[in-house]
Amino acid sequence: MSAKNTPAQRASRKYEKQSAAGSGAKTGPGKGEKGPLEGYLTLVKYIAGRLDVGLPRSVEMDDLINAGVVGLIEAYHNFDSDKNVKFETYASLRVRGSILDELRGMDWVPRSTRARSREIERTISKLESELGRSPSEVELAAGLGVELSEYYTMIDDVSSTSLLSLDDVTYGEDDDKAVPLVDTLKSQETSTALTKLEAEELRNLLADSLGQLTEQERLVVALYYYEELTLKEIGQVLELSESRVSQLHTKAVLSLRVKLRKRFMA
Repeated sequence: MSAKNTPAQRASRKYEKQSAAGSGAKTGPGKGEKGPLEGYLTLVKYIAGRLDVGLPRSVEMDDLINAGVVGLIEAYHNFDSDKNVKFETYASLRVRGSILDELRGMDWVPRSTRARSREIERTISKLESELGRSPSEVELAAGLGVELSEYYTMIDDVSSTSLLSLDDVTYGEDDDKAVPLVDTLKSQETSTALTKLEAEELRNLLADSLGQLTEQERLVVALYYYEELTLKEIGQVLELSESRVSQLHTKAVLSLRVKLRKRFMA
């Protein structure tokens, strides 16, 4: 998967297609430019819809959209045109981060669910060390000491914990000041040799980690994150139920999280 296919950039392109279809325009604002604020509400709704996957019914879509609008307004006022990036890409990160912050504030994931998620991750890590590969669902259920049916219930329960924030704090290259990750966004044209090397290393690591998943899990990841299909659409392609696709997606995300954590903590 290329560096140009980040969630923010795909969301930006989706917004542009929808905007062009509605207005007849060929392209949106260029790099360093932004259009009217209300023109980006479609982008907020699109991102909120993507993040709604796996959330309990108690979480209202309107709440996600409202949180996204807050992020959009902040992005609109804080956008730095000198960074030479498209506003839609920058705003997508802010909107996504604002929605995730809202979800964390709701504390809608019980502690027991988070603990169960960590238990599954530890078991995946243990079995990978023993088997030299990713465990199958049958092996993972046995490692957890539960029947396969109970394992599926556990995976359904922890599916909502697979959300990750793209608005976390990081540190700049020139000092020790903590800054939001989104504020380190730079144009591809100004990438340094070091950032290109780091990006290449990360792509290789992700490719290697994806290669260790089962074929079905790889397909689900590719169709969801690259082709941007919904779980229902993926189910139609693979001839599986939407709930089964959700289970495969959750196991894949937990497995990838284990692999990446091992690599970066090594």
